[in-house]
Amino acid sequence: MNNILITGAGSGLGAELARIYSSKSTRIILIGRTLSKLQTVVQELEQKGNEAVTYVCDISDYESVENVSKIIRKEYKTIDTLINCAGIGHFGPFPDLGLQEIDQMININLKGTIFMTQAFINAISNRVINIISTAGLKGKLNESVYVASKFAVRGLTESLQKEYEESELTFTAVYMGGMDTPFWSNSNHIKDKNRLKTPKEVAELIKSMDDGRNEILI
Repeated sequence: MNNILITGAGSGLGAELARIYSSKSTRIILIGRTLSKLQTVVQELEQKGNEAVTYVCDISDYESVENVSKIIRKEYKTIDTLINCAGIGHFGPFPDLGLQEIDQMININLKGTIFMTQAFINAISNRVINIISTAGLKGKLNESVYVASKFAVRGLTESLQKEYEESELTFTAVYMGGMDTPFWSNSNHIKDKNRLKTPKEVAELIKSMDDGRNEILI
């Protein structure tokens, strides 16, 4: 049975990726900070006869990642695919961003991706998929630090592509625009959410283009 590990899997795109990648031959391992949200997704997958398990983990905390990775690697040995999906954004004029907001974006978006990838790299047999967004491709108004964190994940992904180019392990960067998800619940940065793709639409596009390529642009 294949094992696919997804961070940020309790809601939004992470939950939709869990649904779209779930199958009779694939075990979905859901990672997130809120157990109740993760359990809801697990129950849904199990009702369809598919296998799913969940682990609570704060990916921005090194010790939390190390502890959960030891448990998962001991239990399942091999992870076929790691999907780094967890992310957070705070938007507005650069001078108005607070230390807590800056720390959250750097710690979750960048350090969380680094911690998870490093913790599982020797157990991954197939690929790592990093959900970056188009913020990793160009600067955007009132998204300065969010964009900086995503540019950094892009650099990490491209560097690992080079580092592992002689191996069977592949690294894919996913660049998509904004989605209508809880990500925007406490923000008025997006005025018209009706123009955004749904998480389900984006998840379906990612899976349909998931063929080992270096980039997926949606």
